[in-house]
Amino acid sequence: MEGLIFSTILITRLKFGNRLCYINSDMDLFKRQCTSLLLAALAIVAVSAMLAGSYYFYQEEYKLLTSKVSSLENQVVALSQALQESSTVSEANKQQLQELSNRRDVISRSQDDLLTTTVAKAAPAVVSIVISKDVPLLEVHYENPFGNDPFFRDFGIRVPTYRHVGTQKQQVGAGTGFIIRSDGYILTNRHVVSDTDAEYTALLSSGEQKTAKVIYRDDTYDLAILKIEGGDHPALSFGSSSLLRLGQTVTAIGNALGEYNNSVSVGIISGLNRTIQARDDRGRVETLENVIQTDAAINRGNSGGPLLDLEGQVIGVNVAMDRYANDIAFAIPIDAVKPIISRILP
Repeated sequence: MEGLIFSTILITRLKFGNRLCYINSDMDLFKRQCTSLLLAALAIVAVSAMLAGSYYFYQEEYKLLTSKVSSLENQVVALSQALQESSTVSEANKQQLQELSNRRDVISRSQDDLLTTTVAKAAPAVVSIVISKDVPLLEVHYENPFGNDPFFRDFGIRVPTYRHVGTQKQQVGAGTGFIIRSDGYILTNRHVVSDTDAEYTALLSSGEQKTAKVIYRDDTYDLAILKIEGGDHPALSFGSSSLLRLGQTVTAIGNALGEYNNSVSVGIISGLNRTIQARDDRGRVETLENVIQTDAAINRGNSGGPLLDLEGQVIGVNVAMDRYANDIAFAIPIDAVKPIISRILP
């Protein structure tokens, strides 16, 4: 209707408003032009009607489709609830439905949530190992470098010398370990506790300090086991290093630089089955085979700490870093550690 009104107005305007320009020239030409304009107006009306009809048709189709989708969703929800509550569904099927629901919940959790949960779960079982030793207590004493020579006696020349006046127990190093059994067994690196003359103290995450006794040093792997008194200690569980994949997210916890206990770093598995030569602070070189490479930051003092997967399970023991590169560190795979622990611990 609106198209017809528009066309009528257009023709009226042409017939009266612009009439003189056509009459003054040629009446037949004017008639032919009016006829063409009328046909054009009728075409516009027809197209407008078709478009209006199509729009209405598709709008109704969209409403109908939306209604069907909403109805189907409601039916699915109702069916799921009925299956869960129905007595005709077996317990096994109900458990499978619940398991699927749990998996969806796990998948929907962000990686940040997984990491923070892993750290909160593992950190109480990670300990800082403080290395203490009796070191000489020296006193500065100034002497005449020429001794009792009478010629140089009054020249006033004196040089400092040191003399031993006793010993004093001092901290000479630090590392990391983690509790593997609730009765106080701790796993760490051998090079952390290699000094048989030193004393070792485990600093727990609670702030409590306990004397640690070394009960085993491995000659093949850079591993050692310590024991502290007490029970009900939080302990970490072992995963499987044979199932690791390149690019898998891992996290390391340790006593970074011997100062920042329970420091957390995150990275990925960068390589598997590496062979490296590691040098300790005394210059001794040891070859380690089939170790895990990671870009999680492992600094001096992190040695002996756990390398964890996102489930909070130990998949490696942090052992070394490349001093001349960034983000290259190594861990002993836990599958190589399990037989040692089974053999040593009662």
